[in-house]
Amino acid sequence: MKVGLLECDHVREELLHIGGDYNQMFPSLFSKVAPDWEFEFYDVCNNIFPESANACDVYICTGSKSSVYDDEPWIARLKEFVREIQHSGKAYVGVCFGHQMLGEALGGKVRKSEVGWCVGVHHFETIKFQNWMMPARSSFDLLMMCQDQVVELPEGAVLLAETSDCPFAMFQVGDNMLGIQAHPEFPKAYDQALMELRVERIGNAKVDLGIASLELPTHEIIVAEWIKNFVTL
Repeated sequence: MKVGLLECDHVREELLHIGGDYNQMFPSLFSKVAPDWEFEFYDVCNNIFPESANACDVYICTGSKSSVYDDEPWIARLKEFVREIQHSGKAYVGVCFGHQMLGEALGGKVRKSEVGWCVGVHHFETIKFQNWMMPARSSFDLLMMCQDQVVELPEGAVLLAETSDCPFAMFQVGDNMLGIQAHPEFPKAYDQALMELRVERIGNAKVDLGIASLELPTHEIIVAEWIKNFVTL
């Protein structure tokens, strides 16, 4: 399985010691459930794209400090490429910004959430169970680090999970496009470091709660298994 990682941002140099850049975090996560996956890396935020959607079997689109509604040439090009992936039938999995990109590219709407930042461990409730969501869970917990959210799903989207602060937390479009607002790839130490760097933007109270929540268990391995199943079943 050839997996193209669409890199929409890069980890700050002073934080690379925690878990590396995205091109290390994602292979590290999926090595636990799909050790045979072969990753190709595309620095799309620096305008390096695959030649076509047929370059890989699967695409994973990362998080970003940018917003999908920013007027940046690489973001506009990425929207076009996401639509190309959809039409090609290749699989796409969007994480955080990648999740929002899926919504925006296919006709949904994204904006800053009225509840502000979502950080730390959040509790996801499964709304609709799919056959690839094995092992089955009625709920799961994952790290979040976002201010933007999908506020209107694209036409034909199926809502799969929600949180109390993020109604459209996980959805799919057709059999090949999946979005997850959370960060299964993040080490907890990295989520904490981002909270501490952004405390003036996020707010002390929310950061304190977010850091305290890191004591809770998370289910990133189960979600990685779901993603593997989604792109292979």
